Amino acid sequence: MINTIIVDDEPLAQEILETYLKDYEDFELIGTCVNALDANKLLKEHDIDVMFLDIQMPQLNGIEFLKILDSPPLVVFTTAFKEYALEGFELDALDYLLKPISKERFAKAIERIRGEVSKGAEAFGQSIFVKSDKKLHRLFYDEIYYIEGLKDYVIIKTDKSRIVTLQTMKSLETKLPSQNFRRIHRSYIINLDKIQSVVGNNVEIEINGQKSKLPIGKIYRDDLLDIVNSRRI
Repeated sequence: MINTIIVDDEPLAQEILETYLKDYEDFELIGTCVNALDANKLLKEHDIDVMFLDIQMPQLNGIEFLKILDSPPLVVFTTAFKEYALEGFELDALDYLLKPISKERFAKAIERIRGEVSKGAEAFGQSIFVKSDKKLHRLFYDEIYYIEGLKDYVIIKTDKSRIVTLQTMKSLETKLPSQNFRRIHRSYIINLDKIQSVVGNNVEIEINGQKSKLPIGKIYRDDLLDIVNSRRI
C-alpha cells in the first residue's frame, strides 16, 4: 500500500482528491489536513509515501513547509497558481497539479507516484531494517547468516555483528523472503545460501572460518531436505 496524506485548506479540493484516490486500491489515505502543522504531526506518526500538498495555505504555505522537512515523502503540489511551478520542481516535487484537477491528469500523477515507489522498493528490496540500541540498522539479506529466537527477542547473526532486537521470530519471519530464509527449528531461521552441509539433524555453516552447527527441528526437516535436494546437482 502507498500511504498518502492530503494537505489542503479547501474543503472542495479535499473532497475531489479523496474521491479520486478511492479508485486506486494500492493507495491508502492516512489522513487529510487543513494546514502544515497538522500535516507535520501525521508525518511524524506514520510512514507516509506521498503527500498531495496545496501551496496557498494559512500560517505556513506548502513551499515553506516542504523546505523545513528533513526527510519529506514524495510530494505532488496542488494549486490554482501556475507561477509556483518552477519553485515547486526546484524542490524536487514529483508533480504539479493545477486546480481544477481533472481525473485524467490525476491518473498521470498516480502513475508517476507508482513509478517512484517501485524504484524505492527495488533499492530496498534486498535488505531489511531492524531496531536495536535505539537505532535502525539496515541489513542486506546476504549479510545475514541465521536468526536465533529468545522469547520476545531475536538475535540476528552476521559475519560482522550480533544484533539483538525486540520482536518475535514469527513477526520477523513474515518480513523475510521465503526464497532466501527458512525456519529450521522453533528457535532458528537460516539463510539458505549460507548452508554448507546438512549432517544428521544439524545444519553446518561457517562464519569467519569458524564452523557452527544449528539444530533442525523434526517438523521442519522434510521441508529443508526438499529445498536442499532441489538444489542438488
